Amino acid sequence: MTDETPTHPATAPAAPESAPEAPATPPMPTAPPRKPLRPLTAGLIGLAIGAGLMGGIWAITASSAAGSPGSFTLEGEFTLLEDASETGSGCEGTGGYDDIAEGASVTVYGADGDVIATGSLGDSETITFGTCKFGVAVEDVPKDEKFYKVEVSHRGTVELSAEEAENGEFSASLG
Repeated sequence: MTDETPTHPATAPAAPESAPEAPATPPMPTAPPRKPLRPLTAGLIGLAIGAGLMGGIWAITASSAAGSPGSFTLEGEFTLLEDASETGSGCEGTGGYDDIAEGASVTVYGADGDVIATGSLGDSETITFGTCKFGVAVEDVPKDEKFYKVEVSHRGTVELSAEEAENGEFSASLG
């Protein structure tokens, strides 16, 4: 028997050749340094941007409101013909008319009978002894009705055409 040991090669097998290195990426060019804006230039740019934003908002709201009929203020007068007494600044009803005074409710109904606007009696003045006149101005009354009914306090309605209502021709009396 011989002592033979297997022989190992003296050198390790060669490693596979590595891929050649990629060339380094060149650095990005740098932008030239920016000069600061002059105050006048910055102000004009800000003004232009602000005007553009406001114009855009106006265009959006105007187009979304297109087709809506708009509104008006129903104006006129209401006269209490009896049982009115003078106050320090005007007049008011007494007895069975004590609900008639500055600030009393004014309700505007549309042609369908729905409440479409509310307001109140305005300033008052004594016309003659026992007679009092109140101003009426109800804002934001929609323009799209065929006719309107107006009620002061709970005293019943007075009907007006659309033209009369829009022209400030409301006039009613009680007593």
